[in-house]
Amino acid sequence: HVRMLDRFLVIAEANELPVLLCVNKVELTGEDAARAIFGVYERIGYPVLYASAREHTGIDALREALTDRITVVTGPSGVGKSSLLNVIHPTLHLREGDLRDFMDKGKHTTRAAQLYHLPFGDETYVADTPGIRELGLYDIDPSNLQFYFREMAEFLHDCRYPGCTHDHEPECAVRAAVESGAIDAERYESYLRLLHGEE
Repeated sequence: HVRMLDRFLVIAEANELPVLLCVNKVELTGEDAARAIFGVYERIGYPVLYASAREHTGIDALREALTDRITVVTGPSGVGKSSLLNVIHPTLHLREGDLRDFMDKGKHTTRAAQLYHLPFGDETYVADTPGIRELGLYDIDPSNLQFYFREMAEFLHDCRYPGCTHDHEPECAVRAAVESGAIDAERYESYLRLLHGEE
């Protein structure tokens, strides 16, 4: 769900955390369909890796991206976080869910965050986290949201009015960029929802 992904990205941007988006289960829709959804994130500068734990595709690139880093693997329930880690390093034996686990709202296969040392590179650690169903933006001032949507940066100083929220103000450069296609309309919708405190 891209709305939740946009929430994750706001939190990462607010805390100056580097991000790698790993889209798992591409075998379900095909990589072209996955790129049609997540390509917008590539265009605004996020690295996106397309993978399949089931078919072992994208695994070498993911392993390389994790090497010599401390990484937190996070995302919604059912996306295959533990499955990917088990393919990267099979001796982890992390519990994996299936579709029944995902559909049962109270059930999580990973119940607590756990840090693992992986035996490639000098210092490779990964934290597997429980699936997230809701994600609040605590301690993030709505007036700062504009700074956490990186595609807005080049337009922020071109708005006519200081303090523009990029919601309803006339002569807003961000809204003009959305209308021209320079800013993705779905990402802008995420911005507005977060600005107004909507889910």
